Amino acid sequence: MRMSEITFAGLTPIDGYGPGFFRVGGGVIEGAMLVTAQGARSWAGLIDPAPLVALGGEVDVILIGVGAEMAHLPPAFRAAIEAAGIGVEPMTSPAACRTYNVLLSEGRRVALAALPV
Repeated sequence: MRMSEITFAGLTPIDGYGPGFFRVGGGVIEGAMLVTAQGARSWAGLIDPAPLVALGGEVDVILIGVGAEMAHLPPAFRAAIEAAGIGVEPMTSPAACRTYNVLLSEGRRVALAALPV
């Protein structure tokens, strides 16, 4: 098997996560966060779809990390994002972080909105 190191040349990958926080681009974000290839910031969580809707045209899919346990997204939250032409993929936050890094390394137009574990 051939191993290749993943490089993120100027992009913003997830470096790690723990109880209540995420490590992104060398910094720490406490609580929920929104990450794109260009940067990361705090996010109000599932009550606030507006920053995700604003990514219309910039990303094709938003991975939604719903915490440590799988849960359904509020229907109005999902509908608002899909109405902006963006795909929505809910999953646990650990799985969402890993998937985001893989898709980012492939050059995909992806964002991650995640609740902490």
